[in-house]
Amino acid sequence: MKSTDVLVIGGSAAGMVAAVTGKNFWNEKSFILVKKQKNVMVPCGIPYIFGTLDSSQLNIMPVDNMLAKAGIESLMNEVVSIDKEAKIATLDDGEQIKYDKLVIATGSKPIKPKWLKGNDLDNVFVIPKNTIYLDQMKEKIHGLKKVVVIGAGFIGVEFSDELKKHGHEVFLVEKEKEILSAAFDEEIASRISEILKSRGVNIITGNGISEVVGTTKVEGVRLEDGEFIEADAVILSMGYKPNSELSGKSGIYVDESGFIAVDEYMRTHEKDVFAIGDCAQKRDFITRKRVPTMLASTACAEARVAGMNLFNIHVVKTFSGTIGIYSTAIGEYAFGTAGITEKRAAEEDISVTTGFFEGVDHHPGNLPKTHKQMVKLIVATYSGVIIGGEVIGGISAGELTNVIGIAIQNRMSINSLLISQIGTHPCLTASPAAYPLIKAAEIIASKLRNL
Repeated sequence: MKSTDVLVIGGSAAGMVAAVTGKNFWNEKSFILVKKQKNVMVPCGIPYIFGTLDSSQLNIMPVDNMLAKAGIESLMNEVVSIDKEAKIATLDDGEQIKYDKLVIATGSKPIKPKWLKGNDLDNVFVIPKNTIYLDQMKEKIHGLKKVVVIGAGFIGVEFSDELKKHGHEVFLVEKEKEILSAAFDEEIASRISEILKSRGVNIITGNGISEVVGTTKVEGVRLEDGEFIEADAVILSMGYKPNSELSGKSGIYVDESGFIAVDEYMRTHEKDVFAIGDCAQKRDFITRKRVPTMLASTACAEARVAGMNLFNIHVVKTFSGTIGIYSTAIGEYAFGTAGITEKRAAEEDISVTTGFFEGVDHHPGNLPKTHKQMVKLIVATYSGVIIGGEVIGGISAGELTNVIGIAIQNRMSINSLLISQIGTHPCLTASPAAYPLIKAAEIIASKLRNL
C-alpha cells in the first residue's frame, strides 16, 4: 500500500494548482496526484481545436512536467472508492493509497438532458474535457455541412465561431432572449450577437430545442415553436454538472444540486478532506447565494486557498465567493464581464447606478489596430461599491475585465476608482484623459451626486 501526506484526486487545473501550491507551502510533505488521463486538456481551449488549432495535442496542459518539477508523484489511474475513516483511497486496479489529507478535484461532466428525444442519435455530441472523445468528434464533424449548436453561453458562442471559421454552416440556438444572457446585459449582449452574425453564424434566440430528429443519425432539430432546422450534427452546449458521485458514495456530503459542500477554506464536512473546482460548492461574491459557476480561474483560486490551508488554517487566506470573471474573443473583438449584471442586481433587489462609456483603446485613435472600447460599470447605489462591469473592445478587453474583477474583490468604491493611478501608453491603452473605465466611473459619480 502506498502512503502519502496529501492525495489529490483530479489532474485538471484545480488539482494541479492545489498540488503545486500545497507542495510550495508544505515542502516537507509528500504529495501524490491521481488523474484518469495522461493528457489533460486546457479547458478553455477546447473550442479552438475545432478551428484555430490543428490538433488537440496543441491544447494540452503540461501537468506531468509541472508536478515533476515540484517533486509531486503523478499516477494515471482512477480512484473508485474512499474510506474516509481509515483515510484510504482505492484505485481501479486494486492498489490502495493511505493519506493524511485528501483534496477532491474531480471536475464536472457535460449535461445531456434525458428529456431530450434523440439525444442518443449518431452525431449528437457534448463537450467533455476528454482528448479521445474530442478527437473522434472532430473527425466525425469534418466534412459535415450543417451543424446546430444548442446553448449560447461562452462555450457555445466560441464553438459556433470556430466551426464557421472551418467552413461549416452553423446555427446557434438559445432559449433566452439574447446570447450570453447570464453574463451580459442586453445592450452589450446584442452587440456581441451582431459581431457573431457578421461572421456568418446563424443565431436563433428565444427558442429552445424540443427534440433531435433522425432515425439512426441526426437529420435535424425541432425547436419549441415547431421550427425544423436540417442538420448533420448537433452539439449540446447546455452546461455542466458536478462530477461528485465518488464523494457521494464515499459518505462525503453533497448538496441537493450535486456539489460537494465546502467552507471558505475549501474544507468539506469531513475532517482533512478538501474539495475544489467544478465539483465544489460555490457562493456568489456579491449576493452570497449558492451558484453553479464553473470557471478555471475560480477553480485555481480555490486550489490555492486549499493548498495554503492543508496543515494549518491561515485564517485570512479564504475563498470568499466567486466573482464570475469571464472573457472571450471573436475575431478581432474581445469582450468580458465581472461580477453581476444590472438585470441580476434587479432580481436580487439591489439598487444600482450604472455608467456606460464608449471610447478607444489606443491614443490617438488613428493608430493601427485601434478598437472602440465600451465599458459598462455597475455600482451599488447606497454604498457606491463596484459590483459589476462589462467590456467590449480589442484584446485589451480581457485584462480590463480582470481589473474590474480586482476592484469588485477589494470592494472598491466608485470614488476610489476615480482617483486610481493608471499607466498608459499610446500603443497599449486608452488616453489617461479618456480612459473608458474611469469615464464610466465619472458618469456614475455624477448620477450619484444628483440623487
